[in-house]
Amino acid sequence: MLDRLKRALVESFVGAIALGYLLAQGILHFVNIFASPIAGWVTGNYYKGLMANTGLTSRSPLQYALPELVRFFLVFVVFYILLRWLYFEPLKTETSGPVPETGDAV
Repeated sequence: MLDRLKRALVESFVGAIALGYLLAQGILHFVNIFASPIAGWVTGNYYKGLMANTGLTSRSPLQYALPELVRFFLVFVVFYILLRWLYFEPLKTETSGPVPETGDAV
């Protein structure tokens, strides 16, 4: 059953489209590893007065980046597993009968 699924994904290019989507998501999460701490720092500075009145403490940049790092890692693990399964192992060809010889008899 997995062979039929693999054949359908490879031959219809759905697998390639899914891999492209996973790659794009992985790149976005990688960029967000660096953008999230900056965004947290900017919003912390912007709302510094409100946060002081409520008693909330500011978060460290690692706390902003860690969820994106985990998402990046998981997306790329899934991407790599699908890439290996779909495209690094050749498809098994199905033969319906004996293959006729096409060579000249010497």
